[in-house]
Amino acid sequence: MGWGEFFALSSAVSWALALVLFRQPGRLLPAFELNLFKNLLGFLLLVPTLLLVDGLSLPDFSLPDLALTLLSGCIGIALADTWYLRALNLMGASRTGIVGSLLSPFVILLSIFFLGESLSGWQIPGLVLVMAGILLVTWKQKRSSVDSENVQKGVLYGIGGVFMMAVGVVMVKEILETRPFLWTVEIRLFGGLLGMLIVMLLRRRVASVKASFSVSLPWVQITVASFLGAYVSTLLYMAGYKLIPASVASILNESANAWIVLLAWLMLGESLGLRKVAGLLLTLAGVAIMILL
Repeated sequence: MGWGEFFALSSAVSWALALVLFRQPGRLLPAFELNLFKNLLGFLLLVPTLLLVDGLSLPDFSLPDLALTLLSGCIGIALADTWYLRALNLMGASRTGIVGSLLSPFVILLSIFFLGESLSGWQIPGLVLVMAGILLVTWKQKRSSVDSENVQKGVLYGIGGVFMMAVGVVMVKEILETRPFLWTVEIRLFGGLLGMLIVMLLRRRVASVKASFSVSLPWVQITVASFLGAYVSTLLYMAGYKLIPASVASILNESANAWIVLLAWLMLGESLGLRKVAGLLLTLAGVAIMILL
């Protein structure tokens, strides 16, 4: 297993742990506000990291590269997350999780068309096993009643959000490989924050966002989850895409859905039935094939 595979897989585990820690705060703070705090903390933490690693030297970005990186953050963080969270509110976590499994196919297709990548050999059955495992983990036979119109809207928002995530990461892949890594991540995060600010202004949500942060909240848990989700996971996530083909990194990142189930069982005492165990085993088998063969 190379460093790229290690970073991509570690990113999935870190992101899964962050989401499990977000469960309790998510009942008290709306998803948009959680995402805003998470991204803002990640952005601020990268400032001293940049100073320690790169010093005060300014990055050598051309204007088109700078604009593309900002656009990548706006599309892949602000717009994609907003649509994905909208889907979550409309049709629930299970259906949204299944729609979220489209991320790998979208990244693979975009990588084939725009980056000239392709899957070969054992990577194809590895993808099949990972996707099958995630479907087993997230699928529920008995679902709570949800209005069919909300499901239709949720599916559209979910597919749109996942597609935008894929677009956001594929469009910055070549910049990650040729420009300073930490600066690329920081500029992309700034683009995401800028996009969220635009959303707040357009929807006139500035006052409501401020009010959401004025109540008593479990700030220690929120901060730890945000540190893992926006700082640790983001650095690992982008490092994986920098070092290995985007199509391979996306498949390893996809295993986060399975890690969430395992960590929720270990940390929150949630049920872990035979179907979920089978899904976890399939996902782990697919990951093993991807990184070992």
